[in-house]
Amino acid sequence: MNESIGMKFKSVISTGLVLLTCLFVQPGAAQTLKPKVPNQPGIGLNLRNSSAASAADSPDQLQALDYMVAVVDNEPITNMEVNALAVMADPAAARLGKSALLQDALETLINESAQLQVARQLNMQVSADELQQAIDMTARRNNLSLQELQQRVQAQGLGWERYRAQIKRQILLQRVREREITGRIKVQDYEIEKFLSENSSTQNGKNDDIHIAHILLSLSEKANADEVTQAYNKALELLQRVKNGEDFSKLAAQFSNAPDRTNGGQLGMRSPDRYPVLFVDAVQSLSVGAVTGPIRSGAGFHLLKLLERKSPNALPSSILQTRARHILLRPGGQLSQDAARAQLAGYKSKIEAGSVSFEDLAKQFSQDASATQGGDLGWANPGMMVPEFEKAMDSLQPGQIGDPLVSRFGVHLLQVLERREAPLSLRDKQELARNILRERKFDETLKNWEREVRGRAYVEYREPPQ
Repeated sequence: MNESIGMKFKSVISTGLVLLTCLFVQPGAAQTLKPKVPNQPGIGLNLRNSSAASAADSPDQLQALDYMVAVVDNEPITNMEVNALAVMADPAAARLGKSALLQDALETLINESAQLQVARQLNMQVSADELQQAIDMTARRNNLSLQELQQRVQAQGLGWERYRAQIKRQILLQRVREREITGRIKVQDYEIEKFLSENSSTQNGKNDDIHIAHILLSLSEKANADEVTQAYNKALELLQRVKNGEDFSKLAAQFSNAPDRTNGGQLGMRSPDRYPVLFVDAVQSLSVGAVTGPIRSGAGFHLLKLLERKSPNALPSSILQTRARHILLRPGGQLSQDAARAQLAGYKSKIEAGSVSFEDLAKQFSQDASATQGGDLGWANPGMMVPEFEKAMDSLQPGQIGDPLVSRFGVHLLQVLERREAPLSLRDKQELARNILRERKFDETLKNWEREVRGRAYVEYREPPQ
């Protein structure tokens, strides 16, 4: 977009990061045209009870055992750091045993230290305002005030300044990975066309996930011919009742002998390999909503209804768009970021009090090209705004004005005007396919880059962690 639409950008794949020590790391996902999913990656405090730290010793014991376990390009890694990260491991990983857990944590810290060297070589920085905004977001995500967050951090045995340093470290790691990985991932036009062809919503692929409901009329292994005939005829009767318009789920609840009858016989959305081959073959040619049967299995006779069919890579037919407006102030000269925030907070109070309109303030004060439209940014698809702006936008309800937020473009006062479901254009589908393919390539590209960075780093192992 023009200057105002400079916030819109081609989607990039970012590695979502959360803090180490009293935080944990999890993989991220692409900013794509896919519908938003809950629990998006970011920076967050691990709010598990302190009893979860049973995999390692207490902070006091760790302090007594602190010593250098490795050096990465003259940067030391201590036993306390390794143990603190190991404490936050997934409970399933803890079953590997403490020694293996500590070794995994050490290798993670070595890799990160080597990657931070790359960030320093690129002169990457995290400003005080960016750091504070990340901390504020962490507190809001966990429904805590800033003071409560400080108390929670200290209760987990981590000083506040060290916590801030860890957040800064994770932001730098995220940025260097975004910069280095994104440029390495190439998606060719022929790959996009192939993806779209293979995932057309009009095709019924053999690998599509399916959702089946069934009615079971059970038979014992010792059933005689009369019992089999009676069950078969009952199944035919129920099939005809369904075809006559009766509700399948109600008939399942009344007549099925399967435990899932209380749920209308629904077996859930599954990949074909998680269903009996007999069921998969029976519904392969069915259209959604159709019923087939009776099907004989070792358990008895089944009536099957295909409730849903979905390709794991199926593209949505529509997308949720957001229309928002903003007032942008660009710090510089005599205007600091703090002053810009205070100024925008004042604007928000006046707008909410009804003494002035958002549109008039945007026209008068906003420092981008959207000012002439009262700050209106038009309709935007997911992934079109820079992440920090989009996260704030997604958290607001139509009509709601957010608190001033900092992005790479300046300080914004943001209001969401409305949302709508819009059909995906061919261009949208191509961009969505491109992002899905990028995401598929991300893990492999990241591993290759990590190996390169690790290979260039000087790593000296000292005493093993314990």
